[in-house]
Amino acid sequence: MVVNVFKNFFRRVFSGIFRKKRELKLGFYGPPNAGKTSLANRICKDFTGEEIGAVSKIPHETRSVQFKERVEIDYKGKKMMFKIIDTPGIATKIDYEDFLKYKMKKKEAKLRAKEATQGVVESIKWLDDMDVVVIVLDATENPYNQVNLTIIGNLVARKIPVLIVANKIDLKKASIKKIESAFPEYEVVGISARYGKNLEEFYESIFKLARKS
Repeated sequence: MVVNVFKNFFRRVFSGIFRKKRELKLGFYGPPNAGKTSLANRICKDFTGEEIGAVSKIPHETRSVQFKERVEIDYKGKKMMFKIIDTPGIATKIDYEDFLKYKMKKKEAKLRAKEATQGVVESIKWLDDMDVVVIVLDATENPYNQVNLTIIGNLVARKIPVLIVANKIDLKKASIKKIESAFPEYEVVGISARYGKNLEEFYESIFKLARKS
């Protein structure tokens, strides 16, 4: 009887340890409108049938951290469990006047700017909980800017495994090479979250990083 009690105890302990290892926190970071939520949506839709959040052409549509528990990604017969965490876009400056050109009323624009600013702070705080981080960058934009350097700097300080995604490769102005040149120490995968292009390489890279975490 006593032996069985100990067996059950250790079974619960060890199963809990291994389960936690498989349920890795996968965070999506990057500047506004780079495609973080679009990518997170595609992953969640593919493996759970549900999206994680809304997308919009207006910057800072995501203004608070949103997540989906227990997303099991199945790639080439291998499975890993993730908690997908989509974060608000990182920006060094958020001005309510930037939203007025999207035909927002002043009051609504000011509220959005306030919420977006709070979202940036929340995003940085959540970094301490991440096991793996995907930095989503717009491949049509210049990667050499203060926002991207701020994100990279915070990740380097925490020694978190990183994958850089060059999104929007379906567009003519997209350049994966520019992003590779800007961050040569990191793996860069070019994808189109909108059309689901090159996600096989993305999943392969995520699985490699997850094993290191």
